Amino acid sequence: MAKADSRFINRELSWLEFNQRVLDEALDTAVPLLERVKFLAITGSNLDEFFMVRVGSLELLTADGVTRPDPSGLSPSQQIDAVVARVRDMVATQYNLLSDLVAKLREAGIVYVSGSGLSPAQLVHAERVFDEEVRPVVSPMAVRSTDEFPALQNLGLNLAVRLQPKEGSTEQRYAVIPVGTVLPRFVSVPAEGGVVYAGIAIEELVRLLVDKLFPGETVVECVPFRITRNAAMSVEEEVTNDFLEEMMRLLAQRRTGGCIRLEVGAGATRMLVQFLRKGLAVPDHGIYEVPGLLNLATLFSLVSLNGFDKLRYETWEPQSSPQVDLRTSIFETLSRRNVLLCHPYDSYEPVLRFIEEAADDPGVLAIKQTLYRTSPNSRVIAALRRAAERGKYVTALVELKARFDEARNIEWARELERAGVQVIYGVKGLKTHSKVCLVVRREPGGIVRYMHFGTGNYNERTARLYSDVSLMTRDQDLGADASACFNAMTGYSEPPSFLKLSMAPMGVRDRLLERIRGEAKRAEAGEKAVIMAKMNSLVDEKLIEALYKASQAGVVIQLNVRGICCLKPGVKPYSSNISVVSIVDRYLEHSRVFYFLDVGKEEVFISSADWMPRNLDRRIELMVPVDDTESRQALIAILETYFKDTAKSRRLNGDGSYERIQPEPGRKPFSSQEALYIRSRKAVDKAEKSKPTVFEPHRPPTAV
Repeated sequence: MAKADSRFINRELSWLEFNQRVLDEALDTAVPLLERVKFLAITGSNLDEFFMVRVGSLELLTADGVTRPDPSGLSPSQQIDAVVARVRDMVATQYNLLSDLVAKLREAGIVYVSGSGLSPAQLVHAERVFDEEVRPVVSPMAVRSTDEFPALQNLGLNLAVRLQPKEGSTEQRYAVIPVGTVLPRFVSVPAEGGVVYAGIAIEELVRLLVDKLFPGETVVECVPFRITRNAAMSVEEEVTNDFLEEMMRLLAQRRTGGCIRLEVGAGATRMLVQFLRKGLAVPDHGIYEVPGLLNLATLFSLVSLNGFDKLRYETWEPQSSPQVDLRTSIFETLSRRNVLLCHPYDSYEPVLRFIEEAADDPGVLAIKQTLYRTSPNSRVIAALRRAAERGKYVTALVELKARFDEARNIEWARELERAGVQVIYGVKGLKTHSKVCLVVRREPGGIVRYMHFGTGNYNERTARLYSDVSLMTRDQDLGADASACFNAMTGYSEPPSFLKLSMAPMGVRDRLLERIRGEAKRAEAGEKAVIMAKMNSLVDEKLIEALYKASQAGVVIQLNVRGICCLKPGVKPYSSNISVVSIVDRYLEHSRVFYFLDVGKEEVFISSADWMPRNLDRRIELMVPVDDTESRQALIAILETYFKDTAKSRRLNGDGSYERIQPEPGRKPFSSQEALYIRSRKAVDKAEKSKPTVFEPHRPPTAV
């Protein structure tokens, strides 16, 4: 076994610890009940993607005979072993918790009924639903041998059936019932005995009445199962002339990728499990016997039930930032000042209005925008389409390689093309992850460029769920840089030398290294040196090494890393001055903000990029300096707020474990998210109180 590097935490195990922190929220009895169910659902969805992409990648490396260790010193096969052991513990915790939550939901009036728990009246209703809505849809498929196993949907729900052998034969007979995705995950049944909602899982309903699908046969065994296919595949950009066609091929390939995980209902006989394992060609370590509901992500359907507001967090409505008066032109506002928004506490409406106003304003000549993920029925897409139809020059750089959103992006990219938008399908060999919208407007003084830079996607739905930062400006240097950035992405021009922006894969890491080393030099000279950074993931070895050296030089380094962190903090001699926290709360922490003291100059940047090789080497990302004093000080205050958290913050220890930060004795836990919401609300209240009182007399109607 390769010797582990004590200075690095394994990436995959670090990600699993992030998922554990999400699971900890589901385990926390102080969290409202349906929010706990939501967090449990998130952990299930997270594991699905983790297996498809990360475990899938490790399986491919192992199959190719790769033994090269990762920075922590583990080979791909060793990582698989460690991951499997950690996941099995996590799955056990998930399903113990599920059992507890089901009991608590019952007390609250939400009943998840098993087949054996149906009352006579509920059984009659369930049979009617089965006969009228389920039976006409599902189609059992006989499986005569493991060599002729049917192609099953990735992450789809199925039932494996074992039938009694024919008379005089000992040959086992099997069938598979794909349930599909058109049927509801939970079938409502009449609520009884004070219950508000009662439902039975679709697989429980089919198991209960499976004999109806096999008339004249004896069903010996019927067990639900689910498969996860390897989705760690990439587009062969160097050998294709039609990128859109290649993306369609990739989507088809993903539907038939090798099976790397088999989840099967607990209680299945060894005979049935081995039949499935062989027929699906699942490795032994990929079999998970699950003592409960398959696909925990489908618990989201229970979370969204109407009428249970007391079981959820109190609603925090996004506030209308006093920086923006939506009754006036957004361009008029930006001509006077920059606008910095902290979502979801500050409403996303100004960003949407910026794009919509650009589409309708006769002075706007061009709109150029990157699009990575967006929402269904997107106002952004509608505005770009409308702008093109009105004759404006509209360019949309659509990233088709946005994992698991490829099909949706292809659909609305074609929609934009039909409207006359110039659509660019990303940049060859790179993934475009930057978040920028450039508006070119003719004004009396000449051509003016307005920009929006963000840390999150142009998605009005997730803007209410993710914490992100928006900067809206007409800064001339940033305008010139934004134009050069789009020219580099859409044409054949060489990446330019920017005035203010930094752009990956050429410049972001270098600029970060320059800033980190600058703080180290100042610390060595006896000056005060501080780095604060907030991001989703920290994996890049070069940046971690630079942070280690800065720590040894005496730089005080505070990191807020939501997810993966391969850096080991607080370890002598190399990271004694580094602390790392992670916050998991009601909103998904998504913003990237970087601060360098620089002897009082206080440089602050926002970025679309995490500190990972994929972001810095294989993606187009932007890092944007925030220069105006008001916006810069607001970002510093936001960063400092996060580092004060004692309600939902966990501290990373040098051994890779996390511990919850506790408030000082006698002090109330401090929630950074609540504090940021109160900050936004107070800003609105202050602005309302400062408005001058204007008396407007009623006037008689004008005589006709």
